[in-house]
Amino acid sequence: MIRTFRLALAAAAFGTTLPALAAQPQTGTAVKTAITGQLNRYEQALNAADIERVMALYSDDSVFMPQHSPPSVGRAAVREAYTRVFGAIKLDIRFQIDEIRLLSRDWAFARTRSSGTATAVGSDQPGGPEANQELFLFHRETDGQWRFARYIFTTTNPPPRPN
Repeated sequence: MIRTFRLALAAAAFGTTLPALAAQPQTGTAVKTAITGQLNRYEQALNAADIERVMALYSDDSVFMPQHSPPSVGRAAVREAYTRVFGAIKLDIRFQIDEIRLLSRDWAFARTRSSGTATAVGSDQPGGPEANQELFLFHRETDGQWRFARYIFTTTNPPPRPN
């Protein structure tokens, strides 16, 4: 009887420990690795003009804030914005990650720069330089994935010279 009680107690303790372990915050290294992976997937999705892969990286309540445009609030508006982008330009860019910081258990940010070319869709002209600085605010969702909650960028290209 005592042995059965001890086994039941051990099983109960183990059963309550597993959910607690799953709820533990990730280490800084684990967060950086996860977010770096998401940023790499974003680079690949942008270069492929793959709207589904881009949208898989955004949270449900996301906000996309591109330069010279009003914010796109919510997944439907974000999808519409990327549809316009991919209909207008073909990107060939690379990201450089400058900083990733954990803000709390489920929030982090990444500061990046990107550079490459943007070519007008349907144009036979060569692409022009594309360079930006970006700030991503990540939220760790209930499935454990870090997704873009907010994303803003501005160009780092010099302004055009007057003719």
